[in-house]
Amino acid sequence: MTYDIERIRANFPALQRELNGRPIIFFDNPAGTQVPRSVIERMNEAMVSRNANLGASFATSLAAQQLVDDAHRAAELFVNAPHSGEVFFGQSMTTLTFAMARTISADFAPGDEIILTRMDHDANVAPWLMAAEDRGLVVRWLDFSEDSFEFGLDDLSRLVTDRTRLIALNYASNVTGTINDVAGAARIARDCGAQLYVDAVQYAPHGLIDVAALGCDYLVCSAYKFFGPHYAMLWGRRERLAALRAYKVRAVPDELPGRFTTGTTNREQLAGVHAAIDYLAELADGDGPPPAADLRSRLAAGYQATKAYEDGLTRRLIDGLLTIRGVRVLGITDPADFSRRVSTVSFVAQGISAREIASALSSNGIQLWDGHNYALEVYRKLGLLEAGGGVRIGPVHYNTVEEVDRTLERLEQVIRG
Repeated sequence: MTYDIERIRANFPALQRELNGRPIIFFDNPAGTQVPRSVIERMNEAMVSRNANLGASFATSLAAQQLVDDAHRAAELFVNAPHSGEVFFGQSMTTLTFAMARTISADFAPGDEIILTRMDHDANVAPWLMAAEDRGLVVRWLDFSEDSFEFGLDDLSRLVTDRTRLIALNYASNVTGTINDVAGAARIARDCGAQLYVDAVQYAPHGLIDVAALGCDYLVCSAYKFFGPHYAMLWGRRERLAALRAYKVRAVPDELPGRFTTGTTNREQLAGVHAAIDYLAELADGDGPPPAADLRSRLAAGYQATKAYEDGLTRRLIDGLLTIRGVRVLGITDPADFSRRVSTVSFVAQGISAREIASALSSNGIQLWDGHNYALEVYRKLGLLEAGGGVRIGPVHYNTVEEVDRTLERLEQVIRG
């Protein structure tokens, strides 16, 4: 693909913003990406033309229902759901996971076991810890290597027992950037009769999701991390979802996916999610499959192009960080292994806090995060939680080499004093 970065950036109104006469650099993307114009327009159109509740016979309600149906179909294709009705939506990944943790664990018995990881965002930890407390479950922890910043599947195999009922892990870490072997974990879960719940929030902006190939039982991601609105989706294996008790009002039918949709469907958010998926599929238009090709093929081409571009940004960023004395990168640094990481890069610097670094760069219009980023177990494992965590830089496909260089230049000034 001919990567036209200026064309891509022109899609995002927020990228035109400035601070003190200089363009703002958005490297806070792991916490939430900016939104292309097409998403904004589609959400606005939904509010203007399709603003009616569902289930009536008049035109606006019927148009709203069509919007909802189209968004569900796009989301099913986005994750390659084997069956229709396997995807439903909610306010956030955290909200969905709290609800599902309560629902899934309702069938567990005291003494049953769940496996959590030291690499996950707390949204895939705290809900299960609370479920374990409520149900009297045993929690086992899967650790990661401080040298490789990866899990070992052998370590996971040693943790499972005949009482293991669920494994919860992330597809990609929001701190280390590590891409985990979900398919391998799914095989282990199946062999012991456990369910696998996957947080794909950090993977979705960077790679094509295929739940059929992964073999997991549930997968959740947030649209505002892949250039959409603040809304989330959850895919669940049909037979798993059908067997669960749904906490719903009595008037809602038992059919999927409606039985897991509480209250009124947010049409404008669904329009935005659908538009974000379409945007990702359009990234390779002109160089990839023709616009008339199926959505999955176009998504695959778009992700292939952005992954190659983001790997270049990641290499430039990591190479630059490693030249600054006292900096430690918390993740995979060898370009030969970039297939096992996304572009999220976290680091710490000797003698200066993460908050000091982030604040200094903020004054120069460079937006990035510091702290634990809700990955409490990661920073506790690394012994950095009490020290204030790390600095996180998250390039995505609309960032530029020049932005990386400007950030590195300012970082070196701040860290070296």
